[in-house]
Amino acid sequence: MSASTAPAASPESKSPIINISCYKFVALDNLEDRKSAIRRRACELNLKGTVLLSHEGINLFVAGPPEAIHLFVDFLRSDLAFADLQPKESANEYQPFNRMLVKIKKEIIAFGIDGVVPAQKTSPKLSAKELKRWLDEGRKVHLLDTRNDYEYDLGTFDNAIKMGLDHFREFPDGVARLSEELKNEPVVMFCTGGIRCEKAGPYMEMAGFSQVYQLDGGILKYFEEVGGDHYHGECFVFDQRVAVDPSLQETPTTQCYICQAVVTAEEQQLPQYVPGKSCPACFCEESQSMAELIESRHAEIQRITNPLPGSEPYLNRRPLNVPQRCANMTMIEFLVDLHPQVGRDEWLRRIADSTIVPTEPVRRRRRPKWVPEPLPLSPERIVREGERFDQLAPMSVEPEVAADICVLHEDDELIILSKPAPLPVHACGRFNRNTLRNILNLVWFPCRPHIVHRLDANTSGIMVLCKRKRVASIVQKQFENRLVGKTYLAKVHGHPSADKLSCEASLAREAAEGGIYLIDPDGHEASTAFEVLQRFEDGTSLVRAFPRTGRTNQIRAHLWHLGFPIVGDPAYLQGGQLGSSHTLLPSEPPMCLHSESIVFQDADRKEQKFEAPAPEWATTERSELA
Repeated sequence: MSASTAPAASPESKSPIINISCYKFVALDNLEDRKSAIRRRACELNLKGTVLLSHEGINLFVAGPPEAIHLFVDFLRSDLAFADLQPKESANEYQPFNRMLVKIKKEIIAFGIDGVVPAQKTSPKLSAKELKRWLDEGRKVHLLDTRNDYEYDLGTFDNAIKMGLDHFREFPDGVARLSEELKNEPVVMFCTGGIRCEKAGPYMEMAGFSQVYQLDGGILKYFEEVGGDHYHGECFVFDQRVAVDPSLQETPTTQCYICQAVVTAEEQQLPQYVPGKSCPACFCEESQSMAELIESRHAEIQRITNPLPGSEPYLNRRPLNVPQRCANMTMIEFLVDLHPQVGRDEWLRRIADSTIVPTEPVRRRRRPKWVPEPLPLSPERIVREGERFDQLAPMSVEPEVAADICVLHEDDELIILSKPAPLPVHACGRFNRNTLRNILNLVWFPCRPHIVHRLDANTSGIMVLCKRKRVASIVQKQFENRLVGKTYLAKVHGHPSADKLSCEASLAREAAEGGIYLIDPDGHEASTAFEVLQRFEDGTSLVRAFPRTGRTNQIRAHLWHLGFPIVGDPAYLQGGQLGSSHTLLPSEPPMCLHSESIVFQDADRKEQKFEAPAPEWATTERSELA
């Protein structure tokens, strides 16, 4: 190939853009050399489009200023293999392609049928003028549209046969569905530019069709030479124009960004068409779309939790982070202060067994290489604020949890769940993989939903998650500023004498032994209102709680303080007694506390209210009374 030294077309040129399409079936070799030469010349001329090369020939769609296009065609024709190229041309005001691609493919039009070699044999070609004459005369002929269904639906010849294709590779199946009568009658095939018919014709002859013709140059050549007679609609083209009319001018037809369906000007006026979001072909009601999404989430939750992620033995790394209050303590002092329930002797044993190790930092560029400390660590080693350690638990198998997480709502910003119990929200103690946080990360991967508030492991009910950090910060601030409306259901021991009561007792700033927060006049202020819903014959009552503040264990501690501890609570017991704050097993009787509803504002400051279905312990009692 040789190239003219004419200057490249300027990208600032205001001349019209010429679109050319062309193909030729011809045996080619030296594909890499041809690819490099074609790409180099196209870039010199500032052209854009696609050129496909294979051992069976060339297929191209290229656009650019007229002078540049003509130079490019001359360049291609300088190769003897392409000397007789006859591109079809059309014009428009903008560049319909984003970049210049030159690719080597197995076939220049995918078909995948052995024995079909257009360079050696193809069906007789019928010119556009000859086809028009046949149709004007009313000659008996079957017009066969070899294109895909969405192309056919946009526009085709009058009375053309639709083959029911989603891809040209399905053409053999479409031929098998044709009437046997067509095998002995004239059939004129057509497609956009003619290339598909080059392979479709020989295949039909192999299948026993005796009078097969192909429209030379396809629909575009027909438009160019004779216009739109005997044709209705538009013609789909494979560039940003989407479709052209019989005068080869771009039409208002577009393609849906989501499903790639063709959207006509009339369909663009329908409410189902939202640019970038939906079209009449892919639109479904928001409720239906959400229902389908939620169904898929539940299926994924079922897959992830059967078996539970923590049911197989693994090396569990439990984090031990040094808070400010523990800065400059010895290692043993820090551990005893952080988890006093374990005991000093047990911590010393774990240190000696090298199960307490420094957390390996995340490697980053330009950071000095991390040098691990010798193990075991010294119990007298001084710890620094913010320092991180891991407590290793080899061959860990986590206790079972309830995993029937129910997705109540999901949109582009929010996920609303009903959390079962017992199920820890975050990693803690014996739980790392069998946590809501870990399960959600697996189900929504690669998204990591932001949990903006907490529920105790033994508390069931509504939880709010956000998909974006910006939205999470907006919602989280509402929790911090006590702007979120919340209600809880609780089944308690005893019958309160009044139907409405409240508790303003302050709660301790730090957890006592067993992880329990006690009533402390010098602690954090806390306020909860209660409403008695039912009093039962077994001595229990169903109450609704309205927390005005959000302290840890607030509802549980306040009901215990009032003398009405929650049924099943392992920490706040009857008779003013205390147990320990631990996660129950699914096989144990539940702690009867349920987050019933929540009201907050979304990122657009619109009020959102969600409710979680009541658990069995609440619905059973109420239905029996009813």
